[in-house]
Parts: sequence; structure tokens; C-alpha cells
Amino acid sequence: MIEATIAQEIGVRPDQVETALKLLAEGNTVPFIARYRKEVTGGLDDTQLRTIETRATYLQELEDRKQAILEAIEEQGKLDDDLRRDILECDTKARLEDLYLPYKKRRKTKADIAREAGLEPLLEELIANPAADPSELAKGYLTEGFEDEKKALDGARAIIVDRCALDADLVGKVREEMFSTGTMQASVVAGKET
Repeated sequence: MIEATIAQEIGVRPDQVETALKLLAEGNTVPFIARYRKEVTGGLDDTQLRTIETRATYLQELEDRKQAILEAIEEQGKLDDDLRRDILECDTKARLEDLYLPYKKRRKTKADIAREAGLEPLLEELIANPAADPSELAKGYLTEGFEDEKKALDGARAIIVDRCALDADLVGKVREEMFSTGTMQASVVAGKET
């Protein structure tokens, strides 16, 4: 499967990729293969061989990580057919980790504390009624640890932030948007010019 994927990506035959990977596994270097084993690889050049080497490593690591993630989620009893399919179809490590994020063991967050205090219905009500006064809605959800409207609203805010951070599709879209349109700016702190 890895051979076919790489072959399609670089526009060569799968048997060429398979041969190159065998030669690399035997300890041959890319320059040696490109120069002295051209007839065996079907004329693959240095660039193609380096791409094959790099992509094969990446794809093997991706496959290994998929299996580890599937096992971890299966142990939790939360692996369904849709999630299994999404994981198996992943073609990048970033997407794979985005899918795994909600199932990773993590420390208790502010959102977890707010959920335990019963503030998730407040968030749902805020979403369903955007024109309503948030402080008025929050009055119905005051509880231990969230004794006033501001704290209750902060709890609801923590829950929505957590939801967004654990939404694999949203995280992926934001990452792609940042990579394609984001800019970075730096300036010297006043007094630190030297």
C-alpha cells in the first residue's frame, strides 16, 4: 500500500518504488542507487529516491500511529465504525492527531469542572437564544464554584472553547487557513535595540 501511494504521488510505477525501498533497506545510499542501480530502479533519479525514502518513513510512522490510536480508543470502548474509517483514511499525522485529541487522556480542565457543575445546558441555551441577556440566563445555573453570573458565563465559555479545540474538522480548517493566509510580524522591544 505504501509503495502504491508513493508511486502515485511521484508518478512512477509501484514496482520501481518497491525496488528502491528494498535497496535502501539493504543499506544502500540514495547517491549510490541513483548512480549505480539505475537499471534496477527503472531510472529513478536522486530527487525521486529521496522523496521515496522520506515519504516511506512518514507513511510507515503514520500507519504505526494509526494502529496505536485505534487500540487506545478501542480500550476506552469509544471506537465506532465511523471513527475507525476516519482514522484509517487519514493521510496526514496532523489530521490523525486532531481525530485522536478528544480521546487522549488529559488533566481536568476548566471546561470539565464547568460540565460537572451542570453548566453545559447554559451553553446550549446561550447558543439557542443569541438575543437573550446572558446574565439573565446564567442566573438559573448558579451553583457551587459558579456562584455569580460572571463565573457561570466563564464556565460556559470554557466549555465552548473546549468543544472547538476538540473538533478535528474545525482545528484542521483553522490550521489550513493559518498556513495559507496567516502572517507573522515581529518588532524590537523599546529599550532592547542593542
